[in-house]
Amino acid sequence: MHLAPLRPHTFRAACLAAVLAAGMLTGLSMPVTAQKKAISATEKISALEISARRLDSFQRGLAGTKKFGRLEFRGGLVLTSSDERFGGISGLIIAPDGRRFLAITDQGHWLSAEIAYAGAAPSGIEKARMGPILALNGRPLTRKRDADAEEIALLSGTLKSGVALVAFERNHRLVRHPVIDGALGRPTGVVTLPPDARRMKSNSGLEAVTVLRGGPNRGAILALAEDFRDANDHHTGWLLGKGAPQRLAIKDIGGFALTGAAALDDGSVLILERRFRMTEGVKMRMRHVPADELKPSRVIEGETLIQSDMSYEIDNMEAIAVHTAPGGETVITLMSDDNFNPLLQRNLLLQFTLHRSGAKSSSQ
Repeated sequence: MHLAPLRPHTFRAACLAAVLAAGMLTGLSMPVTAQKKAISATEKISALEISARRLDSFQRGLAGTKKFGRLEFRGGLVLTSSDERFGGISGLIIAPDGRRFLAITDQGHWLSAEIAYAGAAPSGIEKARMGPILALNGRPLTRKRDADAEEIALLSGTLKSGVALVAFERNHRLVRHPVIDGALGRPTGVVTLPPDARRMKSNSGLEAVTVLRGGPNRGAILALAEDFRDANDHHTGWLLGKGAPQRLAIKDIGGFALTGAAALDDGSVLILERRFRMTEGVKMRMRHVPADELKPSRVIEGETLIQSDMSYEIDNMEAIAVHTAPGGETVITLMSDDNFNPLLQRNLLLQFTLHRSGAKSSSQ
């Protein structure tokens, strides 16, 4: 019997499923990370070259489709580099002008760079440099259980001079780092986590962390676990930094994991989610949660802005950040974690405009 050739995204999903099946049989959770050389205790900051291939459409085969509900695709990039440190991007901060960004990887590095634009669409990555995330003693984090950084959020200031929070899993903690000229400095302390956070699974800790910008919880830290369920099978999160910790319940929809969060100026939050199944590959969802839903007295659900599968230009989407474009529109930037498996996965950077509620859409 003649078999039709697999489309590229179908082939990638099939290969990814086959490889990850072996990981699941040995008790590993998705995703499986390729083996990398350990970080040296003397590693320094250095520049790197990042190549970018433009993506002009989000839905494969439908180049003219730009609108997806309240989201409008602005453009994307497929990023590659010969530098072995590059990959595994799991958290992101972006400057108000949408150019300079600071990202972290789950192998214990930070990446500082600038996004170049052609009109409104991202066109490349410039002025990139990477360095090791440092421990409290000022030395690079060399053990995987200590270096598994999963989220970064700006607590105060700017990427020129500010303070960032970095969330780690395995050895669960939320650490304060100074940000100096776009680089992540030696940590100055930790944020105390609530006692029940100790029960998070090793590889399912804090993955979605942001500092609320407005509303009744302005200034509070929103910290959501990747997959830590309560007795009602809701996801678990906390509001921290303003009095006693407040535990939150986020409704599970379809077995997705929570992988990123970004705060908007009105106090609302965007939550990024991922699901992997061997039979379907990777899926992505993004929800918008209004400020008045972020309270312990209710189950938080929000509005689903988009849910996409591998017929769209997605991968293991983990990082999310927001800025305001020169025209005043809210721009969402997403980045993916390729698990250092470049043959099967991709490092993506995607940008969308978030339109106000009620905006008309040409597609769903």
